[in-house]
Amino acid sequence: MKRARLIQPEKKSAATSSSLSMIQPDAAGIDIGSREHWVAVPEDRDERPVRSFGCFTADLYAMADWLRGCGIKTVAIESTGVYWIALYQILEDRGFEVKLVNARQVRNVPGRKTDVQDCQWLQRLHSYGLLSGSFRPEAQVCVLRSYLRQRDNLIRYASAHIQHMQKALTEMNLHLHKVLSDIKGVTGMRIVRAILEGQRNPVALAAMRDGRVKSSAAEIAKALEGDYRPEHLFVLRQAVELYDIYHEKIASCDREIEAVLSAFEARSQGSPCPPAKPRKRRKNEPYFDLRSHLFRVTGVDFTQIKGLDTSTVQTILSEVGLDPSRFPSEKHFCSWMGLCPDNRITGGKIKKRSTRKVTNRAADAFRLAAQSVANSLSALGGYYRRMKARLGSPKAITATAHKLARLFYRLWKTGDAYRDPGLVLTCVSHR
Repeated sequence: MKRARLIQPEKKSAATSSSLSMIQPDAAGIDIGSREHWVAVPEDRDERPVRSFGCFTADLYAMADWLRGCGIKTVAIESTGVYWIALYQILEDRGFEVKLVNARQVRNVPGRKTDVQDCQWLQRLHSYGLLSGSFRPEAQVCVLRSYLRQRDNLIRYASAHIQHMQKALTEMNLHLHKVLSDIKGVTGMRIVRAILEGQRNPVALAAMRDGRVKSSAAEIAKALEGDYRPEHLFVLRQAVELYDIYHEKIASCDREIEAVLSAFEARSQGSPCPPAKPRKRRKNEPYFDLRSHLFRVTGVDFTQIKGLDTSTVQTILSEVGLDPSRFPSEKHFCSWMGLCPDNRITGGKIKKRSTRKVTNRAADAFRLAAQSVANSLSALGGYYRRMKARLGSPKAITATAHKLARLFYRLWKTGDAYRDPGLVLTCVSHR
């Protein structure tokens, strides 16, 4: 039996070895690290087309000067974490077109992985136009987004000290959380501060009860008979002081947010903000008139959509920006947030229908808004309940968030007002 003869493929010239044409000849690729950044430029631009730069500011300016000397106009950056932010801003200020690419899209070919190969691979893909940059809103919106994210962090830090207060009260056998729905409310904080000032009489403490509290004064007095130990009082005092400090920082952050919103260009064209429906102020809501600011900078009252309050709209706009043209259609908008099905088709059949797993604050805001309309007598509330009966609660939340995102985009794009069509009632006649 004859053995099969191995035939070596013929070597092709550089012109015919690849059908790809170079779209961006002035492209560079940068692999970001915590200590050094590796940069690759086309081989004909420098004797050393791959160089390493440090992470200090002087090194970043030296990198920008070297890229300018090599005739580079566009740069692709692959990075995770926050190490890319300073370099991105410096290169953008120098006039470069900077694209922050997702690491999932630029995986290198199989083989040994090094920083040099990564930056060269980035440069090659970018020169052929095979990379798409991640979405980043305009600079003014990025400033607002930074303040809002800091505010969310402060709220989360303050909530941890509420748990510390509750633990200290429980260790003293003061079951205040069982007679009050919220110990950080008016009555709860009034009683806690009186305890720290030295008041121990449960009847006197119960007399501080607000008239809206459902528990009686006798029930509150019974819950406040405890074992006041000095070490537990010390922990309680520090938790209250830290809670107050964080709320002072939140108020300072609100002033900065209001100043940033006031600097935005008005798009409402002088039309007054529609009157808001009377409602109770929600927890952690800013004290300034946020709704008027949002209407002035967008020209649209998004709070007309059921489930979208001012804080939710502010979070969404700080993530997506103020320019709807960055998203060609509502399908692109929903796909970017991972709210639409990611159908995987092979052989003409759909093998997977689940949504993509993405980390997106705007998508989280839409999902929270979807949960808030679950019991509402609105079209969105009816849609949520129908989806829940068919698909279950998790998929119903995603489906309703998808519908909310589409409604948001339409108002954002057209500037029209939204009117809720209401529940659709189906009448069945019995013969």
